[in-house]
Amino acid sequence: MDWYPLFNSLRIALISSVIVFFTGIFAAYYIARLNRAAKGILDVVLTLPLVLPPTVVGYFLLVLLGTRRPLGMWVMEHWGVKLVMTWYSGIFAAAVVAFPLMYRTARGAFESFDETLADAGKTLGLSNTWIFWHIRMPACRQGILAGAVLAFARALGEYGATSMLAGYTPGKTATISTTVYQLWRTDNEALAFRWVMVNLAISAVVLLTVNMLERREKRLRSRQLSGGRGD
Repeated sequence: MDWYPLFNSLRIALISSVIVFFTGIFAAYYIARLNRAAKGILDVVLTLPLVLPPTVVGYFLLVLLGTRRPLGMWVMEHWGVKLVMTWYSGIFAAAVVAFPLMYRTARGAFESFDETLADAGKTLGLSNTWIFWHIRMPACRQGILAGAVLAFARALGEYGATSMLAGYTPGKTATISTTVYQLWRTDNEALAFRWVMVNLAISAVVLLTVNMLERREKRLRSRQLSGGRGD
């Protein structure tokens, strides 16, 4: 059994999750502070990949990054880097489809943050950067971690956009999802079933992690409430 699809899927999911983690957090932080109209427009734009069919997302990425498109041609001419039909093309696809999950979860965590804590820090002369990393992020960590785990799971299981942007080449661009489809298409159901079980096992671990984070957050909140009543 060739384990390259597992290695490639994990590699793509990890790299895209790191990208989505930081971009999602900062987008959520700044958009949560905007007025309702601007927030609504940006929400629609940034959340579209979550509701669009993955193949449509893949089509838009091909239009943007294809070797015959301006951006793809420019990168190829100046850097000699091909943005489609390579293993790292899957990173672009996975990051785009996983971004809304990280963004929406982080935004919800930031909107539930008690701003009086930040105001108290400002009265002590603390900078916004210090408050963000040492007060806001720790207070919102459970929601942000849950978003990161969900984004990783979405990136790991991505198929539609990845198949269009990276294709399927054994040992080069194959992922678990594209491998399952190709094995099923060629009537190799036994091996396809093995890969399905591998994906199920990973997904189960991810879901258990999310549930553990949610239970931990509930326990922390209940302790805070009980402590507040005791005071």
